[in-house]
Amino acid sequence: MTTPAERFDRNVQRRSAQVLKQRVLDQQRTEFGKALAWAAEHDAIEAAAARIVSARRRFLLGNGKSHAYAALLAADLSAGLSGVHLVDGATVRPLDMLSDIRQGDLLVAVSMERYRRDTVDVADAYARHGGDLILVTDAPDAPLADAAGISIVVERDSASYANSPTSIVLALHLLATLTIASSKGAGRRLHERDALARELHLYVDES
Repeated sequence: MTTPAERFDRNVQRRSAQVLKQRVLDQQRTEFGKALAWAAEHDAIEAAAARIVSARRRFLLGNGKSHAYAALLAADLSAGLSGVHLVDGATVRPLDMLSDIRQGDLLVAVSMERYRRDTVDVADAYARHGGDLILVTDAPDAPLADAAGISIVVERDSASYANSPTSIVLALHLLATLTIASSKGAGRRLHERDALARELHLYVDES
């Protein structure tokens, strides 16, 4: 596991903008190809989608940079599913979730290098107290791998100071797409949301 500062020293420092740009583009091209091949060969995303569809309440957890990934997945899932809750520490707090684990509940934890202790501790407690856990991570030996019922492991690399988001975003996009496609009520919910958005004039291209 490397830090952003170490990746900066290795990949970014003393490189011209042109050289750095090409290195990042080459790395992204390679990583995206690997992510596509991984998604085609493994069925973890399909298994996770089926489990999310069958859950009664779906909680999404991620801290630090992983919070952005968890929020993205929560937004995409909530478009077609009810009972989707982002554990953000304000509207839904970890303690509230842990003290009210019900049969049929599910937690999807997004945990990327450098693995945040608060994500690991909360998700591990959730699993130990009988909740079902799906893990989205970037290494097969990542924390929580042993606690999760299903793990989506998308390995990644970086030619920058930050690890690339490309493969993780692809995995989350596939997960949301397959989940919504499997939900019987998703189409009706999406149409209802579109009608409400027009009624409330939420978007600038809708009068």
